[in-house]
Amino acid sequence: MKNFAEALQLVLSECKPKAKIVDICEKGDSFIREQTGNMYKNVKKKIERGVAFPTCISVNNTVCHFSPLASDETVLEEGDMLKIDLGCHIDGFIAVVAHTHVLQGGPVTGRAADVLAAANTAAEVALRLVRPGRKNKDVTEAIQKVAAAYDCKIVEGVLSHQLKQFVIDGNKVVLSVPSPETRVDDAEFEENEVYAVDIVTSTGDGKPRLLDEKQTTIYKRAVDKSYHLKMKASRFIFSEISQKFPIMPFTARALEEKRARLGLVECVNHDLLQPYPVLHEKPGDYVAHIKFTVLLMPNGSDRMTSHSLQELQPTKTIDDPEIKAWLALGTKTKKKGGGKKKKGKKGDKPEESAEAEPMDATTNGASQE
Repeated sequence: MKNFAEALQLVLSECKPKAKIVDICEKGDSFIREQTGNMYKNVKKKIERGVAFPTCISVNNTVCHFSPLASDETVLEEGDMLKIDLGCHIDGFIAVVAHTHVLQGGPVTGRAADVLAAANTAAEVALRLVRPGRKNKDVTEAIQKVAAAYDCKIVEGVLSHQLKQFVIDGNKVVLSVPSPETRVDDAEFEENEVYAVDIVTSTGDGKPRLLDEKQTTIYKRAVDKSYHLKMKASRFIFSEISQKFPIMPFTARALEEKRARLGLVECVNHDLLQPYPVLHEKPGDYVAHIKFTVLLMPNGSDRMTSHSLQELQPTKTIDDPEIKAWLALGTKTKKKGGGKKKKGKKGDKPEESAEAEPMDATTNGASQE
C-alpha cells in the first residue's frame, strides 16, 4: 500500500528537535485512519481497516512501544536516536514497519552507526532466511551472529510473528534470543505465509527492563479471556475497547483518559488486555529497531515495507564468510517463462536487489533496502 510508505515518511518528516512526541504519534495514526478510510468506500460489504499498531516513537535507550498520552510533554532533541514503529490493515490484512533514524545532519558515526548497521544487516540476513523450507531457529542463530560482528546484542524478548488475517501475533514465531523464560516451538516457513520480521539491536546487554508501568499505553484485547469486571469504570472502558478495538492493538490515547487510567488496571490484572510495555536499556546505550513485513511467495520473498537509511559509517566491518554468504542469497527464485511479477496487494514495495552488502565504512550503507 503506497500510502503506508507515506505514513512512515510523514512521521519522519515531523521528527524535529523540540517537537512533542505525542503530537507526531497522533499525526501518524490520523494519517493511517484517513488513508485507509478512503479505500474500498463503495463496496457493499463493510470492510474493517485502519491502524494495526499505533504509532510509537521510542528514543535513545528506550527500546519500544513509547506512544504517550495527550498530557505527556516529552519532546525530541538534536542527536536523538528514534525508533518509529507503526502498522495498518485493510480487511484484517496487516502491514507493519519500524525504522530507526538519528536526528542529525550528515552521516551517523561511531557506536550509533554500529547498532543501526547491525539491525539493518540482521534484517537483510533474516529476509533471506525467512523462506519456505527453512526453520525459525536458523534465523534466531543468524541474527545473533550478525549483531556480534558489530559488537552489539540482539535485544531479548522480541518476537517475529506470522501475520494472518486479523491476527497480528500468529502462532509461528521467530525468537530473537533463546532464553529460559521465552521458548517457542520449532517451525518451518511455508509458501504463502506472511511474517513481521522484527529486529532490535543494542550496544547494551540486550536485557531491557520495565521502569514504569504507567508508561504503558498500548494494549490488545485478549480474545480468549473473559472475566466479570467489578468496577464500573473498568466495565465502561472494556465495553468501549470491545466496540472500537476488538482485535488490533490500540493506544489508551484513543480512550477517555481519566476513566481509562482507572479502568485499564483491572482489565490488565485479569488478563482481558495484553499490555505492550515500554522497555528500556541503560542510559547511554543505543538501541536500533528495524521491522518489515514479508510475503513468502512462490517466486521468492516480497518485502512489503521498508525505508532507506541515513548514511552510516560504522566502526566495524563484516568479515565473516558465513554472514557474507547469507547476504549473497537472492530474495527471488528465477522461474522459467519470465512472466510479469505480480504486485502484492498492500505494500509500497521497493525493488529488491539480488543480494545485499554488509554495511561497513566502505559501502556507507546509504541505501540498503
